[in-house]
Amino acid sequence: MTRKRFYAPSALDSQPEILTLALDESRHLRDVLRLKKGDEVYIFNGKGKEFKCTVDEISRHSAKVRVNTEVQPARPESPLELTLAVALLKGEKFDLVVQKVTELGVARILPVMTTRADIRLRDESDASKRVLRWQRIAIEAAKQSGRARVPEIGPPLSFVSLLAETTRDDEQLKFLFSERGGSSLAEMSTAGQQQRLSIIALVGSEGGWTEEEMEDARVAGWNIITLGGRTLRAETAAIAATVLLQHLFGDLV
Repeated sequence: MTRKRFYAPSALDSQPEILTLALDESRHLRDVLRLKKGDEVYIFNGKGKEFKCTVDEISRHSAKVRVNTEVQPARPESPLELTLAVALLKGEKFDLVVQKVTELGVARILPVMTTRADIRLRDESDASKRVLRWQRIAIEAAKQSGRARVPEIGPPLSFVSLLAETTRDDEQLKFLFSERGGSSLAEMSTAGQQQRLSIIALVGSEGGWTEEEMEDARVAGWNIITLGGRTLRAETAAIAATVLLQHLFGDLV
């Protein structure tokens, strides 16, 4: 039977006997699923833990559950620690990427400001609002897909900052996906890289990469990867790259 799952972030770190759900989760329990006192539910904390609980109290503004025991998450996490860096995209395209790659097991999502990115952020407030929306999408996608871990979504950062941060991590395998000038993933997977458990993948905007960006990435130790001969939309490339990496290095078989 499908678990009725609810999200409670840091509240389960200390395993309280009674847990009060957030307002939106309480509404879902009461108004959408129409659960009653004594019904069985599952709570996950977004950090990999999940608990079997019982509905203890339902009111107009809140719902409380009794925490019974820790259980294995509904679905396992991939052994691949995959960070997906994606250029900012217009409209709901970035929302779609967040939803789908969360379902596919990505551990971290980084929005990146590139030279040819489709949008420009107005200010820090604009960036914060977008990150909050993406976090809510990731929570819902984790809930739906059975994950007990919610991907971390970092604040938007510049392409230069991303290269500077990742250059310091020599153990992480770095892939920049481009429509030109790269090798195939098949070549990389047969070059002694099968045991890598930490990968960062970078996917560009609809406008593609500038020659300067590609050269800077090469100098910083990134592997340039091309996905076949067709030109993909950025959101399609991000999802396709995640699928391929999880298949080659993770648990998507």
